[in-house]
Amino acid sequence: MVTTSADRRERIAALDYDYASQPKQALTACNLCGASEFVVLTHRDRYGYPAQAHACRRCGLVFLNPRMDAEAYGRFYNGIYRPLVSAFHGRLIDARTIQDEQRDYAAERAEFIRPFVGKSGGQTMLDIGGSTGVVAHHFAREFGLSGTVIDPAPLEVEQARGLGLETITGLVEEHDFDTRRFDVVIICQTVDHLLDVAGTLARVRQLLAKGGLLFIDIVDFRAAYLRHWSVEDAVKIDHPYYLTEPTMAAYLRMSGFEVLRSDFAADHLHVSYVCRPVVAHADGLPHAASVEALLREVREVQSRLKA
Repeated sequence: MVTTSADRRERIAALDYDYASQPKQALTACNLCGASEFVVLTHRDRYGYPAQAHACRRCGLVFLNPRMDAEAYGRFYNGIYRPLVSAFHGRLIDARTIQDEQRDYAAERAEFIRPFVGKSGGQTMLDIGGSTGVVAHHFAREFGLSGTVIDPAPLEVEQARGLGLETITGLVEEHDFDTRRFDVVIICQTVDHLLDVAGTLARVRQLLAKGGLLFIDIVDFRAAYLRHWSVEDAVKIDHPYYLTEPTMAAYLRMSGFEVLRSDFAADHLHVSYVCRPVVAHADGLPHAASVEALLREVREVQSRLKA
């Protein structure tokens, strides 16, 4: 059951986006642990589209499966993503209107990382999925950094360029940075949108200069489904992955990052991390008990919803 109003359903239907016919890719191995035994958690997303969310029984990672392929997601972000989110919320959300919200976010997160960036003495910053560049611009100004934004959405990259930032239209997994390294890498409200979380974190580990810092935050899947007591409402086609504190911690450990500080954001939905590169831990997966607890809680939420 997706808890949407009739008006919301009509707005989404008016977009005439045929999600079901988009080319899909079936995932046979978990992106975090490589296991192949999954359990289906949902059959529809918050927009009403027929999207399945699976959970890995070994590590608890949740992800869309099947999901749109890279080309389909490219078209989605270039044309339908912002209109779809606007239809869902009933107000215009685009590359211009989101900037006030991004400014508030930038100021709040800058204070969170200030004690670490101030000590690093870094000069260069890469913002992965940097959208309009508002966050990168704020960080660059606050910490004296030279900022680069990489994002697949041309209209949002254009906004970032207007702020005087270096911009790259594309994906960090595909762009050739040659020998460039960055003192600070930030992945703000983006990791859930990635098609390969493990691959991106491995790439970030390569791109960080010695003594560099990573800032990353997640939409906590548990917080999302507990907020409205609905797993379906927490799932959306624009998020291929759904991270929790245990799965994000595992990703970071296994990718070679040590968490220096974590924080529950003021929206009670996001969890933020400041990390530094260390030796990767191959055995850093969540405990089996935490996976069992997650699946049991999901089932409890679903059962109460139907009652």
